[in-house]
Parts: sequence; structure tokens; C-alpha cells
Amino acid sequence: MSTHFAQLQTFDADIATLLNAEEDRQARGIELIPSENYTYPEVLATNASLLTNKYSEGYPGRRYYGGQQFTDQIEVIAIERAKRVFRAEHANVQPLSGSPMNQAVYFGLLEPGDTILAMDLSHGGHLTHGAPVSHMGRVFNFVRYKTHGDDGHIDFDEVRSLAQRHKPKMILCGHSSYPRELNYAQFKTIATEIGALTMADVSHLGGLIAGNVLANPLDVGFDVITTTTHKSLRGPRGGLILCGKEYAGKIDKSVFPGLQGGPHMNVIAGIAVTLKKALAPEFKEYAAQTLRNAQALAKTMIANGGKLITGGTENHLMVLNTAASFDVDGRIAEERLDAVDITVNKQVIPDDPRPPMRPSGIRIGTPAATTRGMREPDMEKIGELLIAALTQRQDTETLSKAVRDLCGRFPLPGHRHAV
Repeated sequence: MSTHFAQLQTFDADIATLLNAEEDRQARGIELIPSENYTYPEVLATNASLLTNKYSEGYPGRRYYGGQQFTDQIEVIAIERAKRVFRAEHANVQPLSGSPMNQAVYFGLLEPGDTILAMDLSHGGHLTHGAPVSHMGRVFNFVRYKTHGDDGHIDFDEVRSLAQRHKPKMILCGHSSYPRELNYAQFKTIATEIGALTMADVSHLGGLIAGNVLANPLDVGFDVITTTTHKSLRGPRGGLILCGKEYAGKIDKSVFPGLQGGPHMNVIAGIAVTLKKALAPEFKEYAAQTLRNAQALAKTMIANGGKLITGGTENHLMVLNTAASFDVDGRIAEERLDAVDITVNKQVIPDDPRPPMRPSGIRIGTPAATTRGMREPDMEKIGELLIAALTQRQDTETLSKAVRDLCGRFPLPGHRHAV
């Protein structure tokens, strides 16, 4: 037990008890939400460091506060590592999370009212990609493309037609629940034809791109990519914007002072550590294993009656249509799995006839389980447990014990392990 936690326990036992309970929950359960992961112990150290005390408005060498001798060095290291990992000319490591990260790009490169062509939310896009309920959906004119068929392919003739008709200033690709690989070259070709900027939000795929197991949009000439630093990258909760040199000034000014004040230097230190981890050979194996695990889990669910959107997965995540598979909506499915310590999130499916809080599916991913060291045979077991819980073929107590027994073999990095 750290000195800091001991002090917390003495001063505020209520919060300390809940922190311990959450740690136990994470240790005994299987985390399958694809946007969640277990960060490195070294990142936990940076997040809890005295850097949280320091204001650092501005950029290295151009701060509005004194006392920046070490913060400047930390941010420069993070920037250089980000450029190296993603083969980028410029990197901004200050975005506080994924939403302001994307907003900074829109406001930096576009004008309010400009048109952006992006993926429809129910077909896999993200709220910040212009969903009507988001502020960005009111500030900019978003036109949406959809997926098609049982395999969920993107019809690029349709994308080209939409682009030619609406003349967007930017074509945006990326997703939060799309299980297929994206053809970045096709998007770039269409954008070049109409003179549009290209942006890829690879927040879910950042670690898989860093590990060189999925394509990097910058390699085919994309103007900008954004990624959060947790999810498959395993870092702290933050964001990265990567772009060509010609957009560096506009992006930096949009982040600060345009959208944010002081960056969270403890998080930037954690990002620097994460990117050093991403450069190691072990991370490339982790990324590859994440994909192998997703394939194994998808095959197991399909073999047990599960109907997956797009028929499977080409990345780390999948969307299970629980309504069509087992006549269970996504909220009930999430609750049944929570009851046996398997964590997923309810998820809309393309053109879902059900409301968002009771959608037709659940979203499942393998980054967190892979972090714990689980491999293909473990994914097959997880798939069987998941289906058994959804169909209630076995009682909750039996399934919970099976989940705890499995997790007991794979302790969390940097945590105590009360399972």
C-alpha cells in the first residue's frame, strides 16, 4: 500500500473503500468493452505524480507560466516519440480526451457551417463525427455515409457520389463500432478528386497501427489523424493529433488557446511512457495477439449461434446482434453479463429499429483481455461463457465462478489481485 493511499484511507474511508472495490471488480472480471484497457504501472505512476500540480499553458519554449524546465522536456519527448511511432511530421500531445481532440481539428482546419462527410453513428461512427445530438453536429454540416450488406462493406461509389454532390471540405473516416478494416486509399482518392481534406479518427485502432498490424492512414497521404491514448494503445486518458507540417500551426493554435487552457502534464508524461512502450518489440506482439484473440472470440460466438455485424471482425472489436441471435436486447444482454462479471456495452446496430438505451446489440473487444495475457484458447472459453450467460443455459453462480477462476490465472498489471 502506498503512503498516499494510506493517507486517503485514513482521511476518507468511503472513497478508499470504493477504490478498493473497483480494483477487485477489475481483477475478478473479464473486461470486453473495446474502448477500455489496463494501463501500464509506469503510467499509473505518472498520473499520480506531482506533475498534477503544474500549470503549463502554451507549448515548449513558449509558456505563460514559469517553472517549466522539466515540463518542456517531458512534452518534447512525448512529441518526438509520437512522430516516430506514427511516422508523422507533426504531433500535438495536449488534447485532454477524444472529443476535444476532434473538435480542435474541425475548428483548426474548417469554418463553422462547412460540410464534412463522415460515417453514420449507427453504422459505426462516433458522436463527435457529427451525430445530431452533439454540438459539432450543430456547428458543422455533416453528411453521412453508411455501410451495406451482411458484410458491412462501404460502397465507395456511394461515397464518391455524396462527395461530388455535397462538396465537403473534409472527408472523415474512423469509427467506434465498425469491425472491418478501412480502405484509406479509396477515401484519399475521392478527397483528392474534389479537393477535400482527409481526416482519420483512429482512436480505437491507435495501438494496432502503432504495432504495425493495421494500416496507417498517414502512409497513403492523409492530412491528419487523431487517436486517443488509452484503448488499444494502453496509455492514460488523453488524445493525439498527428498531421503534416503545413497544418501544424493551425492545429496547435486550435488546441491552445482556441479550445483548451493548461494541458495535464501528468497525462503527457504518461503518454510519453506509453509511446516508448509502443516502440518495443513486445508491443507489436501484443497488437498481433489482440487481433488473433478477436478472431478466436468471433468464431466461437458464431459457432454458438451468435450473429455478428459484418459477419465477423477484421480488427479488435465485434458487434453481436443479441436481438436476432437470442431475442435479448442490448440492455438486458449487458445486465446478464454484468451479473457474471463479464463487462460489455450495449450497442446500436446499423439502422437499429430499437432506441439507443435498449438497442439490438452489444459491443465486444479484446484489448483488455489480451493485456492480461489471455490467448486464443481463453477467448474460446470466454465466448462460451458469454453465450451461456446470454441464453441463461447455466446459473449465475456457476458462471461467475468460472469467470473468477479464469481471471485468477491472469492478474492485472500493477495491482493487487483479490479475485
